[in-house]
Amino acid sequence: MAETPLQMTERLYGKLQRRRPNAEKWSRAYEGDRPLLFVSPEFSTQTGGLFDEFSDNWCAVVPDATVERLMPLGFRLEDGSIDKDAGKAWRRSECDVEIGLALLEALITGRSYALVWNNSSGVEITFQHASGAIVEYVPGRRRLRKAGLMTWKDHDTEFATLFTPTMVYRWQRPTREGGRWTGRTAGLSRGEPSHIPNPLGVVPLVELPNRSRLHGKPRSEIATVLPLQDAVNTLWAHLMTASDGLALPARAVLGMDRPVREILDPETGEVVGEEDLPLDKFRSDRLLWLEKQGAQIAEFSAANLDNYLRVIAVAVEHIAAQTRTPPSYLAGKLVNVSPDGFAASEAGLIAKVSEMHRHFGSALREVMRLEALAQGEARRAESLALGSVVWRDPQFRSDAQYSDALVKLKSIGVPDEALWERIPGVTPDEIERWKTMRTDAAGAILGGNVAELFGPKPGSSEDDDQADDDASEEPFVGAA
Repeated sequence: MAETPLQMTERLYGKLQRRRPNAEKWSRAYEGDRPLLFVSPEFSTQTGGLFDEFSDNWCAVVPDATVERLMPLGFRLEDGSIDKDAGKAWRRSECDVEIGLALLEALITGRSYALVWNNSSGVEITFQHASGAIVEYVPGRRRLRKAGLMTWKDHDTEFATLFTPTMVYRWQRPTREGGRWTGRTAGLSRGEPSHIPNPLGVVPLVELPNRSRLHGKPRSEIATVLPLQDAVNTLWAHLMTASDGLALPARAVLGMDRPVREILDPETGEVVGEEDLPLDKFRSDRLLWLEKQGAQIAEFSAANLDNYLRVIAVAVEHIAAQTRTPPSYLAGKLVNVSPDGFAASEAGLIAKVSEMHRHFGSALREVMRLEALAQGEARRAESLALGSVVWRDPQFRSDAQYSDALVKLKSIGVPDEALWERIPGVTPDEIERWKTMRTDAAGAILGGNVAELFGPKPGSSEDDDQADDDASEEPFVGAA
């Protein structure tokens, strides 16, 4: 029996609900919101909630170091030319800003989503969080989307939109317990039905997965960091606890009774007992009288906190190795590192980001293909599907290094346009402007403006007039 649209909506919504706790877990870890783990019950009892707000957060450093090198600059068609229309649509939807947020969420939670839709103001591209969207694929077809669901809440009403290749089903329900999905009523006053045909003919919701496998779910970049992150937090808690009580040498009085004071009866004034004196006063005043013969002071050495720091340093090194994050991001310092050594330290991150260019690039090509379809340009959509994404160079170099590399490439005949594309942050629009400026400069030389650039041509009338003026001038007579 075929599944109804409402049944599909409820099934995908249930699947999305099961995913949400995991997405929230990674999001909280990125924010540094982690409980203190790997500690004994006795330690927890002793410290209480002292370290609840503390986190030496490496879970943010790893995805941040990656996403800052994931910057798409433009889209190429099948013939290798830049698609200017795609670039305009990209900026019109402010994707040049939003894509950084979408890719960061994909690195944190394992996936994010892009929606392409043609509304009253034109084609719009928006990005969705993993907790509010889900895509289902045709069994056995990892890239062919069967359906997509988007959900959101507004006050006491929850909304859902189910996308299929043929129809778009729009639902709503009250957020109270047991509320059932019904057709959306928000647009009925404007004559809009609850469910409408899908003009694109494909599911317009595209998944941006991170590190997908042939058999397995997309993976968060924080997955390998989190166990070591918890261990580092625990080590810091132990270190700070030790520094509070054991960082200074401890002194003890040997061979002397504990200081006491007498307890007097308030009515008779007679001694009825004694009690120990609190030692806080002695500690604060740093004074003590030894009145018993044979009493002496003993000193115990302070705890060596370097052991904690060495273990923490090793844990951070493991984070760097497992996530291919350069030590410069984690250690925070560089001392006498040569350019070649620095480049070698970033080789792992560059390789990882270059691999992500392929996977995220495939999803972004599909997004722009849908944008072209929404514009009614099927031929451009097909060309975009076979094209590529122009990414910023993921390797950071100094201006001198870039200049030296470009000069060497120029010497072997690499065209100017190809060299310009290698300059970090240069967009296809800027390259087009440079080409126009170069053409205008060449036209000024070849278009009859030689006189303005190099002076009058020999034998011209302007040259003759200048010669007459020179002859009329009185010759210079030097000193005798």
